[in-house]
Amino acid sequence: MESLDRRLNAYRADLADTRLRGKIEAPAYAPGVPARIKCAAAALRPAPDSGRSIDTELLYGENVLVFERKDGWAWVQAETDGYVGYTEADALTDTSTVATHSVAVLRTFVYPQPDLKSPPLHLISMNAPLRLTETERDGFRLLEEGGWVVVRHLAQVGNHETDHCDVALRFIGTPYLWGGRTSLGLDCSALVQMSLMRCGVQVPRDSDMQEHAIGRQAICEHDLSDLRRGDIVYWKGHCGIWIDSSTFIHANATDMAVAIQPLRRILKHVADATGDDNPRVRRP
Repeated sequence: MESLDRRLNAYRADLADTRLRGKIEAPAYAPGVPARIKCAAAALRPAPDSGRSIDTELLYGENVLVFERKDGWAWVQAETDGYVGYTEADALTDTSTVATHSVAVLRTFVYPQPDLKSPPLHLISMNAPLRLTETERDGFRLLEEGGWVVVRHLAQVGNHETDHCDVALRFIGTPYLWGGRTSLGLDCSALVQMSLMRCGVQVPRDSDMQEHAIGRQAICEHDLSDLRRGDIVYWKGHCGIWIDSSTFIHANATDMAVAIQPLRRILKHVADATGDDNPRVRRP
């Protein structure tokens, strides 16, 4: 049997996704049951234990497949990027949906009424998929599941931006959060994923996956003196987006935030931190 990446394939010693039958041997197989995230963001962990680190986060409205619900946890696979892990079962609805819009700004509130003075229900982040009804009032649209969102903070599905650099720059100052994937906290590969996603480009979640999946490999000088705007630079366990000669943007644990610096200034620092002195470049 072939070895599959457990981050992208739902299998354990006792249970596996039915779609993996013939690829993975397991004593039992389960079909994925559609569900959807109903909270602002749900942590996805490698084990059903709230004390474990976060692998990634699932955004409000994102669909998942559920392979098991047990002891307050659900073993799921995200529809957006295929990531597999455990999330708290209370974060899920029992149905999936087809989005009509997504959040186009860094973050926006969901209100119980079409009234900016009403106490909000959720604070949801960029790229959260939403299904809207036709009901509109005072600049708000009603969500299918209830709750109202500000229309001008949304974009119709298929209405994308064209410059992922511009998107990334809006995240400056956002706190660094290992496994984070929202505008309240995110890591280096999530900054890349969220920026490209807003431009209609779906990419994997982790930096090692992205390095082999985004666009094409760009053959650059070792000092990266010939980078182009929007190129994504990868080291082992780290990545960022080159804007121009004075602006390289990345979510990093030194600043503990999304920050910009001249790339030349951080080349040695990142190489020392990661042990990787051979940065690779992908060109979306």
